[in-house]
Amino acid sequence: MVGVLFLASAFFSPVIAMVGGALPITAGALIIVGFLMMGTVREIPWGDFENAFPAFLTIVGIPLTYNISYGIGLGFISYVLIKLFHGKAKEIHWLMWVVSALFILTFVQPLIQKMLG
Repeated sequence: MVGVLFLASAFFSPVIAMVGGALPITAGALIIVGFLMMGTVREIPWGDFENAFPAFLTIVGIPLTYNISYGIGLGFISYVLIKLFHGKAKEIHWLMWVVSALFILTFVQPLIQKMLG
């Protein structure tokens, strides 16, 4: 089903581009998706700082950076750092270390490119 819908969207993408961009067309869907995602916020253990703060940074980071992946990156990095500073490094899955390091590289890459010229 996803493949069929992707093929249909690939066919209609030039037509949508002629209308003037995808933002006005996708805004309604994005609002509904955001609404549905916020329904799970009540399940976050807000009394547990080690889990709640990364979730908070993710929720706030996405709209402030205008980038979903940057918000998720803030959440991943903060989760690893908080666990590390609380002496719970063994609780961190190895994949979290890898993904957090890659997000840090993504955030630092523009600075490195600027310094190198």
